[in-house]
Amino acid sequence: MVENALRNNPQKDHGIRFRFQAFLDSVGLVVVLVLLILFFGVKTDHFLTAATFRTIANQVPDAIVIAVGMTLVLIIGGIDLSVGSVLALSGAILGVGLTRLGWSLPVAMGVSLLVGVMCGAVNGAVVIFWNLPSFIVTLGMLEAARGGAYLIARSQTQYIGAVLDRLAVPVMFGLSVSFLFSLLIAAGAQFFLSYTAHGRHLYALGANEESARLSGIPTRRLKFAVFTFAGFLSALAALMYCARLSAANPNDAQGYELQAIAAVVIGGTSLMGGRGSVVNSVLGVLIIKVLENGLYQIGAQLPTQRLVTGAVIVAAVIIDVYRRKWERVSQK
Repeated sequence: MVENALRNNPQKDHGIRFRFQAFLDSVGLVVVLVLLILFFGVKTDHFLTAATFRTIANQVPDAIVIAVGMTLVLIIGGIDLSVGSVLALSGAILGVGLTRLGWSLPVAMGVSLLVGVMCGAVNGAVVIFWNLPSFIVTLGMLEAARGGAYLIARSQTQYIGAVLDRLAVPVMFGLSVSFLFSLLIAAGAQFFLSYTAHGRHLYALGANEESARLSGIPTRRLKFAVFTFAGFLSALAALMYCARLSAANPNDAQGYELQAIAAVVIGGTSLMGGRGSVVNSVLGVLIIKVLENGLYQIGAQLPTQRLVTGAVIVAAVIIDVYRRKWERVSQK
């Protein structure tokens, strides 16, 4: 009877297959994460400690928040290369507002978040109205936002002190408010994707934009909303980043866009759109951070760390290619 119901409802069948595949991906990522932890635990006496895990957890909030935005952007078939620069720009505005302009903390935070929203909105508007590839548009924003950060901060580090300490101090089991808040954001985004109509519309938009448009889905508004939200999350990540370092530097978050894409792709989100999971992206962030910390503890130099991380990214993309081929074959 169940088989007959599924056969008579292909859309439901596809949804069940999609959720089951996402579950399998999550299990595989957890296995990879555990194997990495065990490997580095054998290689060094200092890795399998509570202090190491707390350190990793408190390092990743900004990376998790940016990965959430990147996941949504990739699901709709886009890409955002500006997230690191928008983080730096928002951080520079926060730092200058607090140190040179005498703004109160709420005002500085509000303006910083507003700048992130504006950057994301510009990305979305240009992509939509001029029908340009998001790769080119966000590459331009990468340069513009980074230049803006240098101009606003006068190429100097802004030391904000303990004003944002509440975000960085441990509150539960040695975990910071930022870490707990980042998990809450990821959970909310996953709920949105899995249990709301607009979340399902994002997958439809990424799978086939023209079909989604003909089905009555407001594709242009969804695109604009996703890029705007990604900009907001980049600014929110700036607050967490500055709280952790007690400073804002226009050089902050160099290469963060590549790390975010790497984490999201490792988590199984397709670069071609139409497929992705925020939970798996968070696992991808943790895999990268465990890999970085483990390589550092066993004495690997930075070039070696980047070489290994790059190889992992390429492997994840190759796996994604074969996964999509397997899915096309299984659907026939």
